[in-house]
Amino acid sequence: MEDSNLKGIRCMAHTIQLAVNEGLLSQRSIADVIAIGRKIVGHFKHSPLAYARLQSIQEQFGMPQKRFQQDVSTRWNSTYYMLESLFAQKRVLATYIADHDLPATFTAYQWVLIENVLSLLAPFEQITKEISSSDASVADVIPLLAALKRLLNKEAETDHGVKTTKSALLEAVSSRFSQADSEPLYCIATVLDPRYKDHYLDVGKKMRTREMIQAELDLGKPLGDGDGQVMHSAGDENSAESKRARTTDEPRTVSLSDMFDEILQENNPFARQRTSSTAQQLDGYLSEVPIPRSNNPLEFWRTNQGRFPDLAQMARRYLSAPCTSTDSERLFSAASHVIDEKRNRLSCEKAEKLLFIKKNLPLFLKK
Repeated sequence: MEDSNLKGIRCMAHTIQLAVNEGLLSQRSIADVIAIGRKIVGHFKHSPLAYARLQSIQEQFGMPQKRFQQDVSTRWNSTYYMLESLFAQKRVLATYIADHDLPATFTAYQWVLIENVLSLLAPFEQITKEISSSDASVADVIPLLAALKRLLNKEAETDHGVKTTKSALLEAVSSRFSQADSEPLYCIATVLDPRYKDHYLDVGKKMRTREMIQAELDLGKPLGDGDGQVMHSAGDENSAESKRARTTDEPRTVSLSDMFDEILQENNPFARQRTSSTAQQLDGYLSEVPIPRSNNPLEFWRTNQGRFPDLAQMARRYLSAPCTSTDSERLFSAASHVIDEKRNRLSCEKAEKLLFIKKNLPLFLKK
């Protein structure tokens, strides 16, 4: 991608995986709980007799028959689901232990620790689900991180026993995503998302992002060329004549009086009227209240394309960039369902067309 001058960003889901491993799973007490959980799940997974006994106990309690979730070390949320499944079957496990043996068991303190860890990891699990959807874009990164950091900074009743872990998690997230709010792609996409706009950026980044958006818009539509009309005044003509005169004269030193004239020109109402239509679009867009988070930003731009034509075109370009590689990996995995042992003579061209139809046909059907 670097050789092709294509902009690349880190997968947010993988970065969260690294942050959770660094801030949470590296803690000794939590690592011990996870190790015990794996032993318990492995025992029932490899013993049909033990699982049959577990099912009978679940029936006694009137609970649905569920297997324990096996975790995968490369996916932190699978560990979350494993602990969640164990905690949901706490009473069943206690009854099972009374009559049968297990390779390992949780202490009372460890059960409390599991409950608090689940509460601590719940926001991460919610974020992972959101960014793994096909509708997620790079515009979601800065707002989600801002909300997550604020939540981790707040004290909660479930912090007992996990305060150090919570601080380590916050530090890991801040470290792993330290450059997120300085990345132009993230900043521009966030501002162009009508759900967020510039409310998640500080004052300095708001100004820089606005300048970047305006500069990109002006590359496609030069200043004052929005409607093909430029308003002139007597002062403008005089300033134009003076500029032409200065170009013919020899270069002169800039004086203090020139600065007064320059400030007057900047605050000239006629000069403000000469701003491009793209600047007026940007001002009008940012002055409006953000739409609810549940709304579709692309639907907003399709509806308001007539009001903000240049911004809508730019927004479609930036909001089409995903924040994770999850959707691409799903498509790669789908290839194993198209080409298998019974369909091993499909040509590459036909396999590619089948994958294209599988991915894009639902989008056409929605229309």
